[in-house]
Amino acid sequence: MTFLACLLAALSLTAQAAKPTQQPAQGFRFQILTADDSTVTQRIAEDLYKRLVPIFSPFRTELAQRRRMFYVAVGPAALREVASRRCDCVVISAFTSSQVYRAIMAKAAHGGASPVASTAVYAEPAPTDQLRLATLIYRRPVRVGAILGADTAFLRPALEADKVAVLEAGDGDDINRLLNQIAQTDVLLALPDSTIYSTESIRNILLSTYRHKQGVIGFSGDMVKAGALATTYSEIEDIDAQVAEIANAYVAGGELAPPQFPRYFRTIVNEGVARSLDLKVGDEVRSFSRRP
Repeated sequence: MTFLACLLAALSLTAQAAKPTQQPAQGFRFQILTADDSTVTQRIAEDLYKRLVPIFSPFRTELAQRRRMFYVAVGPAALREVASRRCDCVVISAFTSSQVYRAIMAKAAHGGASPVASTAVYAEPAPTDQLRLATLIYRRPVRVGAILGADTAFLRPALEADKVAVLEAGDGDDINRLLNQIAQTDVLLALPDSTIYSTESIRNILLSTYRHKQGVIGFSGDMVKAGALATTYSEIEDIDAQVAEIANAYVAGGELAPPQFPRYFRTIVNEGVARSLDLKVGDEVRSFSRRP
């Protein structure tokens, strides 16, 4: 009887010790953060939701993966909000430019409130794709210049590795003087830096480059409509697909990809500007794209 009592007590202790491991592991939760309810934002959120649900529903958190919430911040305002939190979470920024993302995360880190892990799919085109587009349009290697402000100076090493002539604009620098310094290049690669490309300066830059017979590879479809030669651009679904791929890779392996430019894109060309520059745009330019 004494032996039986000891045996039952041992079994009871074993069952109690094993009980926590028998509970089903809780999966990652995800949340899409937005700062407005515009039609475009709703379209982004609805498309993202459909892509993320299948990724997170079967997931079980491994012991090494303690983070419990995965946020997708749509736009700068949503990123600022989540970056100010002190949370054991993962954040992926979407539809925010590289320089704004870097500024927000740097400020959050300085204030001690940055997320445990973060990454981004930037809003602007990848410079490497833009340079490839310029080569396709001109049908030869081209001389490319770029003007960087303080917020885009981090791109200088990569651009110079691609043989781009880079000028950095200091405080108070005259944009016309800088444009004259790179007037001998075939193409100006425009990057979305508000210290250089503002609503007031873009028209002046486009007129100056036009006089120099330079094509401008812009950073948005609107800039091409305003007079830039061409650009690659990403649709909502292109960015969302990349966000989902990053989330899926994290769920599968626990490693978060670094911040990156859009992987998927299409091309828009200003045919009138191309004719003025004596450039014949072929089908290989119009069809230059990468789809999910």
